[in-house]
Amino acid sequence: MQNVNDRIALLREKMRELNLDAYLVPSSDPHQSEYVAEHWESRTWLSGFTGSAGILVVTLDHAGLWTDSRYFLQAEEELSQNEVVLHKQQVPYAPEHIPWLIDQLPKGSTIGCDGYLFSYNELKGIEKIFAGKKINLNYTVDIVSQIWEDRPPIPQYEAMEHGTKFAGKSRGEKLSDIRKKLHEAGADMYVVSTLDDIAWTLNIRGSDVDYNPVCISYLIIAINSAAWFVDSSKVSTKLAAEMKKDGISLLAYDKVEGILKGTPSRAKLLVDPGTLNARLYEAIPDGLIVKGENIICNLKAIKNETEAGHIRKAMIKDGVALLRFYRWLEATLDAGETVGEAAAAEKLAGFRAQQEGYFGESFGAIVGYEANGAIVHYRAKEETCAQIEPKGILLLDSGGQYHDGTTDITRTTALSTPTEEQKTNYTLVLKGNIALDMAKFPMGTTGVQLDTLARMFLWQECLNYGHGTGHGVGFFLNVHEPPQGITPNPLTSRGQNPMLPGMFTSNEPGFYKTGEYGIRIENLVLCVEVEENEFGKFLGFETMTLFPIDTTLINEDLLNDQEKQWLNDYHQMVFDRISPELNEEEKQWLADKCKAI
Repeated sequence: MQNVNDRIALLREKMRELNLDAYLVPSSDPHQSEYVAEHWESRTWLSGFTGSAGILVVTLDHAGLWTDSRYFLQAEEELSQNEVVLHKQQVPYAPEHIPWLIDQLPKGSTIGCDGYLFSYNELKGIEKIFAGKKINLNYTVDIVSQIWEDRPPIPQYEAMEHGTKFAGKSRGEKLSDIRKKLHEAGADMYVVSTLDDIAWTLNIRGSDVDYNPVCISYLIIAINSAAWFVDSSKVSTKLAAEMKKDGISLLAYDKVEGILKGTPSRAKLLVDPGTLNARLYEAIPDGLIVKGENIICNLKAIKNETEAGHIRKAMIKDGVALLRFYRWLEATLDAGETVGEAAAAEKLAGFRAQQEGYFGESFGAIVGYEANGAIVHYRAKEETCAQIEPKGILLLDSGGQYHDGTTDITRTTALSTPTEEQKTNYTLVLKGNIALDMAKFPMGTTGVQLDTLARMFLWQECLNYGHGTGHGVGFFLNVHEPPQGITPNPLTSRGQNPMLPGMFTSNEPGFYKTGEYGIRIENLVLCVEVEENEFGKFLGFETMTLFPIDTTLINEDLLNDQEKQWLNDYHQMVFDRISPELNEEEKQWLADKCKAI
């Protein structure tokens, strides 16, 4: 059986045959997905690193994995048994992979990659930088397909309808909205490659990618028709007939490039070069492209009243499942037993599965006990995970996919009496969460501006956390959904996007003490209109997540009266909405957790 070093050796052998001095392996697929089907887990297969973000760079004498602070500890552990070296992204004095390559390679070198795995914008940006240093980029080279002998096939799961009852709008209405935007952009065709955008537009969901209910396909929308490029085995006769009613024809998945190459000369194709992969972009004949933003992304981000109503239902279901899990955990620990982190994640998924309309997890649960809680995107493995005991702190970040919506919640729980330091740091995180939740802000306010609210109490103590404060969340779709985000980085598009009414976003400040414990408190919030006056329109947030916040970790002296009132009001809302679904013992447990402070 090949190990990582064997695979890199095979890669280098092909590189020499092709006269390549370096090769880039990203984490994406031809659809620029964050989570990818096993077929496209090339970076994981070649490096051994299983995190969802990072890029592998292989030269003839070095293999490096670049990833961000969320994955530093995980990467150090997973790469320790092979030759791949961790390079830390976004830290002072550490070069990113492009500057590093420029420094390492002489002029005239050639770097290879598979252009289907990079967006056009990303690849052209890289090519421009390399050209300035007299380094060539060949993005027509797919070495991985040549050396990965037992590569999993592209998934072929059947797509399912997720109709107007949930979506609030029919396929036809959505296509009409998109075509209006298409006309405004001066185009008559629109190429869509992002899987969640396709699922949202067509009111379908799928099972092709773990955690993300999407169907691997492409979509081209014209003024009077549309073509869905999807393997026929994924579409039932009934669904195909429904598509036909809406003027949508079905074509094979692998036909999209040929269709783009044969685009009529009078056509004007609207393309988002930030999401369409470079090879498909360049298949379109010269002069036919109209560059523009992703129309569907912005439409999809604004949840309508029907969607918001279903999300509220999903939150009740999720709260009930979490309550039953935490009751089980308490009883198990009280009985003198321990629980493995991986077993806890599996148990929680089981409680969620008991809820009507449950489809699966929205991401792999992060069950971080004690020191593992400080690993931001920790993933417990059954054979090596920690045993949860009735002491210390447990961080649990998890989520579910329901037909009613997508959930994502983090709670940090004291399993014994916490230290004063832990209580102080927890309360600082809680104050940031409350400040963001209570914020009122004018229309046009961006995620970068809002981010400071969640960090300011930690900053006053010269403390911080390395991840963003919030990400957009889909509606029974991807748990990470653009365009909005709450982040300290002003250079990201997510941070630059204004928060708008209907956007569904996480609020998750944290604090992490490496080797000891982690703290994160996460609720999902819906942006709503608050007031309009002579100063303009003001917005705020409706808290959607429904589960108690651990009050045993709070230093009440650090909370002001307004913050205490917010917490008491939140807990009253949690009790009022969840308790009707509970038996008497469960109600009493919830009442104890929701006691006013």
